[in-house]
Amino acid sequence: PLKILISIVANAVALFATAYVVPGITFAGSWVQLLLAGAIFGLLNLIVRPIALLLSLPALVLTLGLFYFVLNGLLLWGFSQLMPGYTVNGLWAGILGSLVIMAVNWVASALFGGHKK
Repeated sequence: PLKILISIVANAVALFATAYVVPGITFAGSWVQLLLAGAIFGLLNLIVRPIALLLSLPALVLTLGLFYFVLNGLLLWGFSQLMPGYTVNGLWAGILGSLVIMAVNWVASALFGGHKK
């Protein structure tokens, strides 16, 4: 339960950071909406990302993994279509936003993830 809560908060902070740092991504809403967005984003990553990775495997192999960045950008753009108040204007903004989200989640994991044995 605590790990799930930390994940939701980390996703919410990461989504807020993308709106603050990346041109082309905006968020207009409350902190409650942002926490809801973090939960929805976590569910999408849990359910949709593995399916999308499997379907895009040939493109990932042909581009030596570079298509992964495009896929992350497309998933972030798709997420923005589901969450009112969060907009991603274009693929490049989505790609940069996914890099920011990855960095924020990496820091959160390093701070709160604990040591795995």
